[in-house]
Amino acid sequence: MSTVVTENSTDLPPPSFQASHQYAFFFDVDGTLAEIQQNPDAVTIPETVRANLQSLSAICGGAVALVSGRPITQLDQLAAPLTLPMAGVHGAELRDAGGNVHRVQLPEDVAQPLQKMLEEKMSTLPGTLLEAKGMAFALHYRQAMEYQQQVLELAETAVARFPELALQPGKCVVEIKPQGIDKGAAIETFMQHAPFAGRIPVFVGDDLTDEKGFLAVNAVQGISVKVGDGAGHARYHLSQVTDVYDWLEKTLLQLKQDNAGKGSRL
Repeated sequence: MSTVVTENSTDLPPPSFQASHQYAFFFDVDGTLAEIQQNPDAVTIPETVRANLQSLSAICGGAVALVSGRPITQLDQLAAPLTLPMAGVHGAELRDAGGNVHRVQLPEDVAQPLQKMLEEKMSTLPGTLLEAKGMAFALHYRQAMEYQQQVLELAETAVARFPELALQPGKCVVEIKPQGIDKGAAIETFMQHAPFAGRIPVFVGDDLTDEKGFLAVNAVQGISVKVGDGAGHARYHLSQVTDVYDWLEKTLLQLKQDNAGKGSRL
């Protein structure tokens, strides 16, 4: 199947899928598998969607992973009882198909003064939220949009003070994370190992944090799918989260039918 299309052609719906052994699926969570909420703790993945993810993982030999800015502990809670390979905190945490977890840690002489500085400054901006992830920090301002500029300036100041850090803007959030950590690198790492290796990667995401994931997938002629509005590097488009649910169910049905057809020809 050819996937060569014009860059930024995000008006195209994702293609049909056949031959489940050919694909590896990667999903962002917030804004992709779950509706974005004012409070990140209120986010949920519907039970039917979790069941479809479990079925997709089974039919694809385990080549399904979550790739998110959330820590793995939160992803496990959202996906329960399903246990998947995961890249948390944009890849600073990575759990492979064998259940082994690899983490990038910030040095104590960076993490402690950075957290103290962020807590002091964010406390002066009512409605903002500081989320400490251990190896990264998320500065949320969804419920205090009037402080967007101050939050961005605070994050820029932090990165200027600690050059081993990098900024990652998102929807009503800016994250501070270690240099060299992003979703594209996480997907590339997964693709080097079973059961993902040798397959065509499919990545579905919605945010600026997913753009490097789209680029990584495009570089190997994979299938990149943007959810929601806005231009970017994804080659295909779904309008909203509920469309992701419909597409996932349709994809699962296609792959099941293809497998059943092959079985009848054996």
